[in-house]
Parts: sequence; structure tokens; C-alpha cells
Amino acid sequence: MKFSDFVKTESIQAELNADDKEGVIRELVTSLIDNGQLSGDEYENIVQAILEREKLGSTGIGRGIAVPHTKHPSVQDIVGTVGVSSSGVAFESLDGEKVQLFFMLISPLDRRNDHLKALENISKQLQDDTFCRFLKQSKSAEDVQQILEEADNNQFVS
Repeated sequence: MKFSDFVKTESIQAELNADDKEGVIRELVTSLIDNGQLSGDEYENIVQAILEREKLGSTGIGRGIAVPHTKHPSVQDIVGTVGVSSSGVAFESLDGEKVQLFFMLISPLDRRNDHLKALENISKQLQDDTFCRFLKQSKSAEDVQQILEEADNNQFVS
């Protein structure tokens, strides 16, 4: 599964305003709603589902990266977005460091395999230091989208 299968340029947040974990989650969910990828009626339910997932263990995986995700009955297709925080956000990351890169993923309840494939792709790409460095230096949603397209075309990880 490629980034282009679930991330739309319009929902990418190249400079997050939030300065805490819940704020980042709310900002990213809002971007998905504002761009028609999620129903506004489900805003609070989706935010709470992601926060509940975070209670199981932080999705802040280290090296300045977090992958907040959930499965939710209101979505028909996998949707996702990317957020970048130049200053970093305390996200209870496994290494205790602030997070600068956020990959949010929300999947239908009945698409477990697709959810796992999307998470696998994200994880694979995030292992590449060049990919992460370029994303952290992005100044616009278009910059982020271009880097995701390059990753989809295997320009980072062999």
C-alpha cells in the first residue's frame, strides 16, 4: 500500500500549531474533516478512538516520529494525513524525545489487512533517515506530498 492510497495533499499539515498530544490529534482529525475525508459528525468519536489507542501504548515510536492510528466504523476507506512540527511536541514517545513527524491513519473496522499494510509501509519508509530528514525540513504540504510520492516510487528504501 502506498501513501498515495490514503494521504491527500489537502489534508497535510506542514506546520502544526498544536503543542501537546491531544492538540496534535485534534488538529490532524480536523484537517481530514475539512478536506472531506471524514465526517464532521464523527469528530469527537474519532478523536476519542485515537486517544483510547494511545492509552494502550504511545504511538510515538522514537526518533521524532509518531503514528497515531485507529479503526473506526464511520470510515469506508483508509484515510490518513501527515503533520510536521518544526519545534516538536511532547507525545510520550518511547525514547522520551519530542515528536516532529506525525502519520495519522484511520481505517474501516473490516479492513484489518489493509490497515496493517498501510502501517507496514509507513514503518518501512520511516526507517530511512533521509526520508525523515526531508520531511522534517518540509515547508509546505506540496513539499511533503512530493517526498511521499518519491517514497511511493521507492526512491528512499530499497
